Amino acid sequence: MQTSVAMTDIGRRRKVNQDYVYASDQPVGNLPNLYLVADGMGGHKAGELASSYGVQKVVEAVCRCTDTRPALILQKAVRYANFQLYQKAKESEDYYGMGTTLVALSILGQEALAVNIGDSRLYEITQEGIRQISEDHSLVAELVRKGELSPKEARLHPDKNIITRALGIQGEAELDLFSFQVKAGSRYLLCSDGLSNMVEDPTLCRLIQKDRTLYEIGGRLILEANQNGGTDNIAVVLVEIV
Repeated sequence: MQTSVAMTDIGRRRKVNQDYVYASDQPVGNLPNLYLVADGMGGHKAGELASSYGVQKVVEAVCRCTDTRPALILQKAVRYANFQLYQKAKESEDYYGMGTTLVALSILGQEALAVNIGDSRLYEITQEGIRQISEDHSLVAELVRKGELSPKEARLHPDKNIITRALGIQGEAELDLFSFQVKAGSRYLLCSDGLSNMVEDPTLCRLIQKDRTLYEIGGRLILEANQNGGTDNIAVVLVEIV
């Protein structure tokens, strides 16, 4: 089984919180559990709407899906949410160009499934260290994968916030699906770039490995991001396999 905590913070520089989180340790439709982080983008209110609306539509689709295959449930739900958000953006000029990143996780016994679009991340933290499971869909991440930038250079790059994929930007979603094994004692972090840009992976690992409650760890992660500048909204979902 697993336990979780979800929290978000506006940060120190923004006037609107465009991050949205969702966590259920109980079954959601035919999934045994579901965890989501979304980081909206768009105008003053559009980004806030995009993240909340996108997450709500994913949950709605999972609840309504009659399929019993977890991978198909997640993929169908994300594609449904993408289309609904794409249509929503047409309702008002204020919504033009709105979209959101999305990272989703479901624990299926000894296996887990994850989906991501954009640069919100999924990490696995064990006693051995930290591992980023998701792949960023961003301009600098593509340059790193091509060997044209080092990870250190990418963190300081002026275009590090330019993403190459997002939910709701086009009629069909281009998503990544990951399947991996889980073990008792492992912890999983879903987060927006308001955390990952402010706190480096070794520090994330050190804080999450500590013998504290998930709620205490989540609060400490947000505090660390704000102490390092808090230039963006911060979203944290922590899941522990117990």
